[in-house]
Amino acid sequence: MSQSSALSSSTIDQFLAGARACIPVAISVAAYGMVWGMLARTAGLSLLEVVMMSGLVFAGSAQFVALDLWTATPSSLPVGPLVLAALIVNLRYLLLTATLRPLYPSSNLGRGALSMYLVTDENWAMTVAAMARGGGSVAFLMGGGVLAWVSWMTTNVTGFGLGSAIDDPSRWGLDFAFTATFLALLLGMWRGKADLLPWLVAALVAIATESSFDGSWHILAGGLAGSLAGAILEVRKHADQS
Repeated sequence: MSQSSALSSSTIDQFLAGARACIPVAISVAAYGMVWGMLARTAGLSLLEVVMMSGLVFAGSAQFVALDLWTATPSSLPVGPLVLAALIVNLRYLLLTATLRPLYPSSNLGRGALSMYLVTDENWAMTVAAMARGGGSVAFLMGGGVLAWVSWMTTNVTGFGLGSAIDDPSRWGLDFAFTATFLALLLGMWRGKADLLPWLVAALVAIATESSFDGSWHILAGGLAGSLAGAILEVRKHADQS
């Protein structure tokens, strides 16, 4: 087998491995994807708008926030607040995607930037866990991302179709699917007591920010505070070892 054929085979294997690793979270994505589709129909979005938003934005948390600001009348749609809310909620990806930098050679940074479209909290978490075990690759990341995208798109459309039959997803407990997915990812990334302090700092700052400011600033504040606490602990750890 030639070197190029072996490389191609390895890439496909990694892509499929990433997709397989994300099957459990893809099921959770499907659950809250259905909920978003139902809520989108209730908020007055058309099927075309659902497909366009999910296909172009592909950010569940930002899309849930957008529904709170959505109006049935296009002329009164708060475009500025919608864009700002999506920006605030998705700023955490500056932190998340920075941890993936070791996977991308300097010569492919442009292509790497485009591939960030398929990065979600779920396949990012799976890839970082694989990197911690000495594995992980761009193909692995993309495998999980493609699976999540397909799951999100198909269930959004399905949820939109079911929107007329289930008028209140919370009655069925479906509104908790979004939270449950992130709790499962969080527990899966637990490495020991050293993680407790950054997580606690992030939680306390997020709670304090949420009670003091309107909007989704608590997501960014909690993420930055937790990351800073973790970075300080890592610096101190390396300093003690040297």
